[in-house]
Amino acid sequence: MKVETIRREALSLPVEQRAALAEQLLSSLDALSEGEVEQLWLREAARRAEELDRGLTKRVAADVVRREAQALLK
Repeated sequence: MKVETIRREALSLPVEQRAALAEQLLSSLDALSEGEVEQLWLREAARRAEELDRGLTKRVAADVVRREAQALLK
């Protein structure tokens, strides 16, 4: 079964079932080995770098991010 098919079917579930499924999927990530987690982070870093290179996203200074995060917590 393709991921898109699974996603579409999962999103059609009632909210309680979607929440239970989401919890199970997230819990399954806790069982990843350190090497698997590292590979996922490397892939994510490469994806983000490509988005920057292609101009699909922009850099945000750390002080701006910090200030915005603090404002959300107030």
